[in-house]
Amino acid sequence: MERFILTSSAAFEDIKKAKEWYEEQRLGLSDDFELCLEGGYDTLLEHPEAFQVKYKTVRVYYISRFPYGIHYTIEGDSIYIIGVFHSRENPLKWEKR
Repeated sequence: MERFILTSSAAFEDIKKAKEWYEEQRLGLSDDFELCLEGGYDTLLEHPEAFQVKYKTVRVYYISRFPYGIHYTIEGDSIYIIGVFHSRENPLKWEKR
């Protein structure tokens, strides 16, 4: 079955803010963050059900090298990204989305 990733506008905003912050810390670090995020997406496409359900139907995959989790649900053949949160943020923030 071919799977698809759908990303909410709120998740895009999360990613944008994280990239801006990392780029301020060190030139090019935002590119590393984006590569790790893309690797996480690839993993989710291959094994979406491999990660623990944390909040009702929301699963979390923690990307490598950076303290961020991809919060997502599985809906048929789609993986819906609700948010990309720093591990220190309140994870229940997704409920407002």
